[in-house]
Amino acid sequence: MNTFTDSVLTALNLVTSFDPALWVVVTRSLAVSATACLLAYGVGVALGAWFAVSRFQGRGAVLVGLNTLLALPSVVVGLVVYLLLSRSGPLGFLGWMFSFKAMVLAQFILVVPVVTALTRQVVEDVERQHGEQWASLGAGPWVRSLLLAWDERLALLTIGVTAFGRAISEVGAVMIVGGNIDGFTRVMTTAIALETSKGDLPLALGLGMVLLAVVLLLNALVAGLRLWGERRNARPAPLDRTLGVQP
Repeated sequence: MNTFTDSVLTALNLVTSFDPALWVVVTRSLAVSATACLLAYGVGVALGAWFAVSRFQGRGAVLVGLNTLLALPSVVVGLVVYLLLSRSGPLGFLGWMFSFKAMVLAQFILVVPVVTALTRQVVEDVERQHGEQWASLGAGPWVRSLLLAWDERLALLTIGVTAFGRAISEVGAVMIVGGNIDGFTRVMTTAIALETSKGDLPLALGLGMVLLAVVLLLNALVAGLRLWGERRNARPAPLDRTLGVQP
């Protein structure tokens, strides 16, 4: 067998045997990304729904800036958070540098624009169809935004899954603010980069397999949600047998 085959077989053995060194990194990575995405989802959905129904001066410029942030490099986010949390930075008193909280903050900043922009687009599309009707009933911007967000809850759930995939697959931000400290701030992406540079290919491959499996599961979940939503919308309304002409 060649080196590639040996590395793949060893990596599979590490995954299936639940090697502690591998799965500690996996669980920490999932915890960081899940925490950041839950926080970003709450903030992003609220902001996105509000942007969709509100009209204010400079809204176009705000939306252009928001869409620009969708392509924000993770290393830039990591640099900004590093400057904020460093000992001489404005938030240095928190003592979060090279910690779990610093990585959550970095991924939160990275994911919030994604959730906000996608939510705004989804809710605004529905606003064009039903917004005037609810406004005529006296519903203000916040009430309309909540009603529209609830009406599109399946699409918003898909956005949350997409945001998690964005968070768990990034490497630059968590590498800068977390420091990639073994046993404390090492996550899957940073560990893959480090182990590859060290020549520990089986561990790097094992982590890569788990990361790919997580991404595959997320994409399958998104596809399943879309299919379920399409079938639900296409399902005919039940026939009301109580209505009819009585002889």
